[in-house]
Amino acid sequence: MITIIGIAGSLRKESFNLRLLQAAQAMAPKHLKIEIETLHDIPLYNADIEQAEGIPVAVQRLKDRIAETNGLLIASPEYNNSLPGVLKNAIDWLSRPPQDQARVFRGRPVAIMGATPGGMGTTLSQTAWLPVLRSLGTRPWFGRSLYVSAAHQVFDQYGIIQDDALGDRLRDFVAGFAAYAAGEN
Repeated sequence: MITIIGIAGSLRKESFNLRLLQAAQAMAPKHLKIEIETLHDIPLYNADIEQAEGIPVAVQRLKDRIAETNGLLIASPEYNNSLPGVLKNAIDWLSRPPQDQARVFRGRPVAIMGATPGGMGTTLSQTAWLPVLRSLGTRPWFGRSLYVSAAHQVFDQYGIIQDDALGDRLRDFVAGFAAYAAGEN
């Protein structure tokens, strides 16, 4: 069984990126388990807090979860043509302390997808993530891309994808990343 942690880069309850992760989870191949984690309890990074109190419990828990899995699937919105602060903040915490960064990130397969109500998808935010992933030593997957535009029209009231072509693209994306995370390509 391949296990991948999924993280949505938005805190909104009805987040399009959370819905995208949930759709990926629902259509994952039988040999793949996508476990969605939340960023809700991760505080703003502050080196004073880290020095005085150590790594927050929510951060340590997420670090441990990522470290014990085969890969990380990020569903990133695009804010002001770049990456979302809440997700970047979480990654900053997850990379602390520096000596623990390799356990969590080095060589870890990572895929990025994203949904936005805008017309150009999340191409700019996904591109903005590349230097961050490189500096962490991850192993990004470039086998397919998934940029969802007009996300407010893609999901029904229950979060189900209404566009069959997008559903097929998501299914292919998830299967391709699962193979990559398993070392098959």
